[in-house]
Order: sequence, then C-alpha cells, then structure tokens
Amino acid sequence: MQVKRIADQGPPGAEATVTLTVSGNVLEVRHCLRLPPGMPIEKISADQYVDKRTGEVKDFTHNTTRADDLISVRQSLKRLRDLINANLTTPETALWVTLTYADNMTDPSKLYEDYRRFWQRFKYFLAKHKLPPAEYIAAAEPQGRGAWHLHCLFIFSEKAPYIPNAEIARIWGHGFTKVKGLSGIDNPGLYLTAYLGDLELTEAIDLKYTAGRLKKTSDRVGARKAVIKGARLKLYPPGFNLFRHSRGIILPEKHQMTEAQAQKIIDGAPLVYEKSVALLGDDGETINIIHYRQYNRSKMKQNCMPKTNQKGGG
Repeated sequence: MQVKRIADQGPPGAEATVTLTVSGNVLEVRHCLRLPPGMPIEKISADQYVDKRTGEVKDFTHNTTRADDLISVRQSLKRLRDLINANLTTPETALWVTLTYADNMTDPSKLYEDYRRFWQRFKYFLAKHKLPPAEYIAAAEPQGRGAWHLHCLFIFSEKAPYIPNAEIARIWGHGFTKVKGLSGIDNPGLYLTAYLGDLELTEAIDLKYTAGRLKKTSDRVGARKAVIKGARLKLYPPGFNLFRHSRGIILPEKHQMTEAQAQKIIDGAPLVYEKSVALLGDDGETINIIHYRQYNRSKMKQNCMPKTNQKGGG
C-alpha cells in the first residue's frame, strides 16, 4: 500500500462521521471520504496471499527496514506526536534530555535496558532531593555510524526543576548528555519528532542516502542546516519500537462523532494544518481518501493574551 498527497478535499458536511483525536491542546479531525469495499486479498500463510479479484497466489514483500513501510513509519511518528501533545500542554513542566554513548554502541536491545536502569536511578535521585516525581516518553534515534541516542521527555506535575547537565550525565553513566527546556513551544509533539525521520545532509551524503527531498531547517537558536527528509528512517531496524513511555503517561482520546459535534469541541480553536491523502493498492488503484485537519488551542490562548509595548493614548 502507498500513500499519496492529493489536493485538499475540504471539510465534510455537518452530519458526516469523523474521528476526533484530542492530544492536549492539539485536536485532529480525520474524515474518510471513500471507504474500501472490502479487503481484496486473503492471507494464506506468512509469505503468501490470494488476490481475490484475480484468484492469483502472490508473495508478500517483507520489509527490511522501517522505511520500506511508509504507512507504518508515519503511524509510529504520529502516535509519538499525539502522545507528547496529550501530556505536555504546558512546556515549562518538561525537560528534554538527550542521552548518548561515549562508545559506538550499536545494540538496540542494550539501549532500552540501559535506559531502564537509568530511569530507576533517576527516580531515586528525584526522591532523594525532594524533587517532584516525573513521567517519561523516550524515543530512540539511530546515527549514521550505527550508534544510538535516546531522547527523553521528562514531564513533571509542576514547573520542571533545574537539574545540572553534569548530574544527569553522572546518573546516565554511558556518555554525554544534553538538557533543554521547551518554553515557548506550542506544538511540542511536532517540534520533538520532526527530526527523527530526517538526516543532516552531510551525514546523508556519507551514507549515500541522497534520494529524497532536501529542506532547510533551524534549531531553536536559529542555526540553519540542510537535511534530507525521511532519510533517517532507513536506519531503524525492521519491527523496532521507536519509543516507550512510563505507566503514568496519558493516552490521547479518540472519538467518533459528526463533524458538527467535533466543531463544538474544537470551539473556535485555529486551524493550523490541513491535508488530504489517497491510499493506493499495489496496483495503483485508490482504495481510500482521507482528509485531515489539525487545530491548536494554545494558539487561541496566545491570541487572547494582552499585547504589550503598545503606545498609550493621551
């Protein structure tokens, strides 16, 4: 199956059935414009299926990297974005921590085991110093040289405490760490996942992953860099879980309702993103068309804030 961007179809009528996903301040409305008449294949083994339209027995194409199944990759990153937004409506309550290895550590199973032990030590550190407890969302990032990084979002019930980077590096114990605040980010899920699929141009050239869309991006201090969109996805092992989270993390809410009911919940929040995609079968035939809209309530809050530095009258 393939996904193809098409011209925006626009919102449906008031009585159309939609799926509303509420992830904190971010609300997404999904509308299927055309439902498939039924699956045209029937699985007969792990390796083969019957095409019910022709009666032919065909072989499944098994993935070798996560990039070979773009639908699965997009779904994983979308779940991660929704999860972050559902738990981080106030960015000041979070710390974004990158954990790296001093050695060229290439074992993905060791990555999460090392993190499990770090998390136990980190919770002990918070309790010992009478700091508020935290929940976490941790995402793995593969490097071109084969090494792994972990990006961890630590979410507190109040403003995130100051913890020196050197202290976190000591608790981690495997290499360098970097701690950042997220103040001023109104869509943290998008901000924190945008780079997970992209590869900086210099690294992409070294790996010969240059067949992709080149784009320019900026970090939070304004530094510009060129990246190949989606190139990093080729570095994830097939079937690898991109992220994990602690038990106290809140899951996004999903509801089926009419468009009119969804708009009542959206309640005037600004539309910030809109797209339509076609789902294509292996033969190129369109089997479904989906229209997405995203609204952000934090934008509404910003618009309601009093303006400063205006000249007074009289």
